[in-house]
Amino acid sequence: MPAEDEVGIHCRLDELLEQRGMTLTELSRQVGVSVVNLSVLKNDRARAIRFSTLTAVCRALNCEVGDLLTVEPAADIPRRT
Repeated sequence: MPAEDEVGIHCRLDELLEQRGMTLTELSRQVGVSVVNLSVLKNDRARAIRFSTLTAVCRALNCEVGDLLTVEPAADIPRRT
């Protein structure tokens, strides 16, 4: 169990897709990354991300890295299965 003061990275991909009326499948087509890999990122299960993927996702969503990834207390990041 993480300590209360630990922080983690939260991916806001779900929220950004919803705001833009875009599906994960459409984003996958635009950036050339599989739906499975984007789903791992979206569900906060990714342990790493390539800069090229990060750049492509930000371009497709017309956002900055800080709009996509945020630092939050680990306890506040929803864990999805």
